[in-house]
Amino acid sequence: MSTAVIRAFISRNPSRKSFFIYAVLLFLTEVLIALYAPAGFIRGFVGDVLVVILLFCMVRAVVSPVEKAAAKNTGDGIKRLFQTPWLAFAVLLFAFAIEFGQYWGLVDKLGLGGNRLARIVIGSHFDPLDLVAYFVGYLILLGCYWKSRQS
Repeated sequence: MSTAVIRAFISRNPSRKSFFIYAVLLFLTEVLIALYAPAGFIRGFVGDVLVVILLFCMVRAVVSPVEKAAAKNTGDGIKRLFQTPWLAFAVLLFAFAIEFGQYWGLVDKLGLGGNRLARIVIGSHFDPLDLVAYFVGYLILLGCYWKSRQS
């Protein structure tokens, strides 16, 4: 990534448009990994690291305007949730929930076992290494947040 992209990502107030662009680029990267990367480190680990960052960017592309309205209407609790560290943690918990859903056979329990798209999106097998990858993605988000606070 270029320095300008990294600076925009870690700036104190990135716009919704910036997060939308990051989400699209990360999604395209994920698609390319799924289509062309052989099984192994890139597909099995890097793709899972990037998915946490992708989800975060997708939420921030939608949530940014809600943050101000939520702060006015409901107080500090909701406002705090939409701040970067808490939102990153919420995304991490969501990723963990999906992974544990795979452990408990969520796709089959929802009756979606025959749906190929559901098996791809939700997943069908548990891998503890995925939890590590999600946590690494979370740490990258926190690192970007703390870096933006220092500049």
